[in-house]
Amino acid sequence: VTGLSVLQMELEALRSIYEGDLCFRELSPVSFQYRIGESGDPKAFLIEVSWPETYPQTAPVISMDAFFNNTISSAIKQSILDKLMVEVEANLGTAMTYTLFEYAKDNKELFMEKQPVNTVTSVSNSIAIGTPDVPASKKKDKKEQLSKTQKRKLADKTDNKGELPRGWNWVDVIK
Repeated sequence: VTGLSVLQMELEALRSIYEGDLCFRELSPVSFQYRIGESGDPKAFLIEVSWPETYPQTAPVISMDAFFNNTISSAIKQSILDKLMVEVEANLGTAMTYTLFEYAKDNKELFMEKQPVNTVTSVSNSIAIGTPDVPASKKKDKKEQLSKTQKRKLADKTDNKGELPRGWNWVDVIK
């Protein structure tokens, strides 16, 4: 069995399994995206899996750099990638793209449990309730010296041009 036909078989399998699944996107015959969660779900995220030439003997490239994930902290992205890599190790040598997508779907809540929900309403509610992990004041942070973690969080909130995503300051407006 040549490497190509294994990939070809996996590609066909993915196309038939996810046919009509709006969460699945074939970016190229060796690169796929899968959205875990509904499009309106604040805890939804996108996983991108790309096959190097030596796949499945070597690990696929798993990325969470999609713009869709720009509200997810880098720590959470890293922990999701770490967990997926454990699955990759366990499945080396086999067609694993489907396995990875399904594993991510099954573990979505676990993966995202530490992700704060960033929709406007829930942020304003949680401030009223007084949830400790939501920074109550965004303005105060800017005057103090920012720690590395805070700088990283700030960088995560901006897109690659340093622009803040639409709505980043809505919380302040509400207050």
